[in-house]
Amino acid sequence: MDIKRSILIVALAVVSYFMVLQWNQDYGQADLPTQHSTVASNSTPDLPDSAAANLSHDDIPSANSEQLKPETTAVANSNELIRVKTDVLELAIDPRGGDVVQLTLPQYPRRQDRPDVPFQLFDNGAERTYLAQSGLIGSNAPDKSSGRALWSSAQKSYQLADGQDQLVVDLTLNEGSVNYVKRFIFKRGLNPECSAKQQALKKPGCVDPASYQVEVRYLIDNQGEQTWSGNMFAQLKRDDSDDPSKTAATSTATYLGAAMATAESSYQKVSMKDIDKQPLKETVTGGWVAWLQHYFVTAWIPAQDANNVVQTRKDSQGNYIIGYTSPTLSVAPGAKAEIGATLYAGPKIQKHLGTLAPGLELTVDYGILWFLAQPIFWLLGHIHALLGNWGWSIIALTIVIKLAFFPLSAASYKSMARMRAVAPKLAQLKEQHGDDRQKMSQAMMELYKKEKINPLGGCLPILVQMPVFLALYWVLLESVEMRQAPWLLWITDLSSKDPFFLLPIIMGATMFIQQQLNPTPPDPMQARVMKMMPIIFTFFFLWFPAGLVLYWVVNNCLSIAQQWYITRKIEAATKAAAA
Repeated sequence: MDIKRSILIVALAVVSYFMVLQWNQDYGQADLPTQHSTVASNSTPDLPDSAAANLSHDDIPSANSEQLKPETTAVANSNELIRVKTDVLELAIDPRGGDVVQLTLPQYPRRQDRPDVPFQLFDNGAERTYLAQSGLIGSNAPDKSSGRALWSSAQKSYQLADGQDQLVVDLTLNEGSVNYVKRFIFKRGLNPECSAKQQALKKPGCVDPASYQVEVRYLIDNQGEQTWSGNMFAQLKRDDSDDPSKTAATSTATYLGAAMATAESSYQKVSMKDIDKQPLKETVTGGWVAWLQHYFVTAWIPAQDANNVVQTRKDSQGNYIIGYTSPTLSVAPGAKAEIGATLYAGPKIQKHLGTLAPGLELTVDYGILWFLAQPIFWLLGHIHALLGNWGWSIIALTIVIKLAFFPLSAASYKSMARMRAVAPKLAQLKEQHGDDRQKMSQAMMELYKKEKINPLGGCLPILVQMPVFLALYWVLLESVEMRQAPWLLWITDLSSKDPFFLLPIIMGATMFIQQQLNPTPPDPMQARVMKMMPIIFTFFFLWFPAGLVLYWVVNNCLSIAQQWYITRKIEAATKAAAA
């Protein structure tokens, strides 16, 4: 009967495994974007006809930083977007307003199995509304409540040529006696001395993070007889659609929303719910505004020596807006002036973000344990610089952390080993006192006192280590360096789940082995629950990123080795004393 039962359990486990594999194959992959919403498409995405005919411009701030009253006006349709392509960015600029309405990242494929489909940040199509807007507002400025300025360009497409380190795209506008130039400056990102494989793996020195920032400059030439005055605004507008970079394990974990620097804090989150409750407006020296999602961030960084007004609000279409307005700029008759800002749209690379503006590096959000996560990431980065593979780096980091907590773990395992050694005596006490819980508790405490056992000795050291483990969890979850990073064999992406779920199964097996080394709980119900824990954790870990599961597997293996050695040593000493 036992053999038949075991065969049925094994058969059920095998069938369940293949069912999960088939489900993952049918439903586990994220949908690719529709053809018309990618910049690489041959079609020309336009504004919807209804929107082109009747645009509401309440998303544009007024010169005094107050929200405009919605005014609807007929405007000309922007039939052709201006295409720009560098080695790390592909984007589209709408001549109406000169906004960046589409932007993709060729160095970051949306899915690893489709390297030809780049990840899309900005989009003004069917999937989502997410764009970077900027302009000049004021009584003399071209962007008004009645409509955005219509810019012209010498070409409809621009591309960074081989050997060219910088690409300048100029949009021009003439209004009466004032000539405007809206200038976009792009930088080369890929080091030609690195191989294509090294560039794809984002090897240090092969991809310049500065290439993900775009300098936006306004050149104002006042040929009139009156002083020109106006303000520059820059903002990020997004709807409430889901994060396209989320995974099954991170859909509710990572933050999707706005952030900004305020007078009181260099990093403050402003969620969609916060914007729904009450718009925010504050004057900040320097500062920045950003929109965060998993692995990627977009941000406007204004002049850091100016008093800028940062604000959040919603437009009449329900889109969320975070932006800033610069101080008033005056240009005397016959004079020229320039004002601008930096737009960053790319991966969350901490080291580079920190050089753009104070606090911007905190958009790599490790939560409340950031003070532990930051040094862990620093150590992981240095290990990776030596090993060159994030999977082996995670293993090495796990060993380092395990060594750092070796004394605490040893104390915990010694306490568990002593508990295991007195387990027969506890069983005798249970038979002796039966269901009398009070006498049973008293007898247990006397036994623990006699054997010099602390019942909490096995728990306290683990609790001390938990903040470090949680901080490491967020480092592996939030760091863009792990995205689509391969390890070996079938693990080709440490940021996504194991495609064959072998690592979670191994993790569950190590939990079961470790459980056999622990003392059996005296309570039968508690003992049954503990036996179910490896199965429950295995199920939870099926869709966890492979990098996180790899950490737990290595940690469990090291714990098993350490606990087995300590348990064997104490049991041998106990037998010797009894003899």
